[in-house]
Amino acid sequence: MTPSSMTPPSTTPLSVDPGSGVPPFEQLRAQVVAAVEAGGLAPGERLPPVRRLAADLGLAPGTVARAYKELEADGVVETRGRAGTVVAARPGPEAEAVQAAAAFAERVRRLGLDPDRALALVRAALAGG
Repeated sequence: MTPSSMTPPSTTPLSVDPGSGVPPFEQLRAQVVAAVEAGGLAPGERLPPVRRLAADLGLAPGTVARAYKELEADGVVETRGRAGTVVAARPGPEAEAVQAAAAFAERVRRLGLDPDRALALVRAALAGG
């Protein structure tokens, strides 16, 4: 990817309320998630570099880095080295369901629950009861 083909850094405003009881990294994380869900940040859109955002918000770079790290662990963003941190492509509904099913199956195995009983519980949950 050449520099001219990269998406410019996001213009979505991020802020931190120092008087809030919510830690600054969590405020940033929640704002990015909300912006992605609302469509204000599109897949492939760059977030500001850690040091620049930290300076703009008066935060330690480690605070911004922690927010970005947690966003990456949640699959919201991807870090592309020198190309920066970008909003990750969102998987389609079926891909998300496959991931959820795999996590559920692993949990059922750990709990030692009978697979037929687990499927019955899923059917009941999907039926709304």
